Amino acid sequence: MASVVRPPSTMASMVLSKVQSIDHKFWKPANYRFTFPWLATKHRTICCTNVTPWNPPPVTYALKDDTTKGEFLPSSTTLFETLDSDQAQSAESVTTDTKPVTKVGYIRWPMWLIGPLVLLATGMVPTLWLPISSVFLGPNIASLLSLTGLDCIFNLGASLFLLMADACSRPNTVGQDPCLSQPPMPYRFWNMVATVSGFIIPLIMLFGSEKGLFQPQLPPISFAILLGPYLLLLAVQMLTEMLTWHWESPVWLVTPVVYETYRVLQLMRGLKLGAELGAPAWTVHVIRGLVCWWVLVLGVQVMRVAWYVGFTAQLQQNGSSNAAEVEVSSG
Repeated sequence: MASVVRPPSTMASMVLSKVQSIDHKFWKPANYRFTFPWLATKHRTICCTNVTPWNPPPVTYALKDDTTKGEFLPSSTTLFETLDSDQAQSAESVTTDTKPVTKVGYIRWPMWLIGPLVLLATGMVPTLWLPISSVFLGPNIASLLSLTGLDCIFNLGASLFLLMADACSRPNTVGQDPCLSQPPMPYRFWNMVATVSGFIIPLIMLFGSEKGLFQPQLPPISFAILLGPYLLLLAVQMLTEMLTWHWESPVWLVTPVVYETYRVLQLMRGLKLGAELGAPAWTVHVIRGLVCWWVLVLGVQVMRVAWYVGFTAQLQQNGSSNAAEVEVSSG
């Protein structure tokens, strides 16, 4: 329906284009305006049901789904809540639709062989097959640097081996949490006791030789050649173990085994160098005692590996039995 409203007016006016004079008997063209101030007009409304051609047609909206019963936002009272709910539903649909992506497993297969080969090439081959005369040039700094370089090569290979072992222990699924493993406190205490004991014994030997408690005395350069690389690698092992404990990497169990195995070979090399240097007999006996000590520590570490495997299997059995009991009780 269209309506036209005429605005109100306080006076009415009428315009005549021509006025005929009666007295003079002729037509006088003029525009006279007669005003009737006492006439007041009211609102005049013209109503019609037909739509004029220049008016746009009405827009109608039809809902496909009539479950909302004509409500625009049936689930919430504000537009922001509706947008948040829509985003939450889309996020849930994305998370439910995504499937766990599995890493390519065959990339890890060579690591099971490359890691031990790197450890063998950097640690065992130079120690077992390299002649002593090629690295030992007498009681001087050059011999000390040559022996330290061999130990640095082994440390590089051991670090690569531990990195590969840590990569192999990671889960195969991309979205799965990494396997974090924290060593127990008795294990840490035992490792610290073994490492500190390995430090104290050579330092006591050096102090007794300088104070004249052990005769004949051992020169400082000979002590550095015999036990200097040993002390340096022992400090590196302690730092590596602390890092694996802090990162909760599963390789904390094999780190002391790797270093202590090489340490036995390192001390055996020191026995050969003691014969070349003409070291006192008590020095040779101390080095032999260190060899026995680290073999004992290595045996304890291997037994701890076996204990940890059995402990993990027991935890898995307990978890499976608890899950079975829960299913039986729920059923």
